[in-house]
Amino acid sequence: MHRISGRAIDDLDHLRQSIAVILTTPIGSRAMRRDFGSLLPELIDQPDNGATRVRLFSAIAGALMRWESRVRISRVQIQSGAQPGQAVVLLDGIYIRPEGPQQLLALRVPLQSQAAA
Repeated sequence: MHRISGRAIDDLDHLRQSIAVILTTPIGSRAMRRDFGSLLPELIDQPDNGATRVRLFSAIAGALMRWESRVRISRVQIQSGAQPGQAVVLLDGIYIRPEGPQQLLALRVPLQSQAAA
């Protein structure tokens, strides 16, 4: 089910939605699941340098390995957004279906800092 419209969505769209929720949810912000989410919201306003990018890649991989068993990520890219405080995460990988064949996955997740929102 789509989290905003309530409409039925297919398995792949549900996976995309799940990944976006995982990556954009700050750890500690869910009342009954304090460890759910990722460190991305904390890192989005950090300096754009090599150390921060490594931390971003680690935050993405760690969160998806922990919270989304339906995906195996093979490549992560981070691009600057159109405005300051924005970034886009590009994910390539494999969608591991509970039933049926695996499927290649390419996902674009826009991120925005709270200050830029």
